[in-house]
Order: sequence, then structure tokens, then C-alpha cells
Amino acid sequence: MEIEHFFTCPYCWQEISFILDPSVAEQSYVEDCEVCCRPIRIEYTSDGEDIMDFNASALDD
Repeated sequence: MEIEHFFTCPYCWQEISFILDPSVAEQSYVEDCEVCCRPIRIEYTSDGEDIMDFNASALDD
């Protein structure tokens, strides 16, 4: 099962979405914004079915 999660890009402030996998309890990775193409650090935790905590942050230059 995958979940589409909407959030605001920390660079361009546009609402975007990523597909998250709630079957993994904890994830941290970098993915580019689909609007401005800048790298975003994605971190989230899951209870196996739902996303419990989500953070999207800009990478330090």
C-alpha cells in the first residue's frame, strides 16, 4: 500500500506530493521538488498503515 502525501516545498513554497510507503516504519531520503527541482530531505514515520510524522526540509547549502 502506498500513500500520496501533500506538503509545501521548503524552497518554492508550491504544494507538491510524494508517494510514501507506510509499510516501512521509518524513512529518511532526499528527493527533488517536482516544481523547482531542488533537493528536499524527506523524513517520516509510520505505524504500518498511516503516516504518523512527516518532515520535508531544505538541504543545508
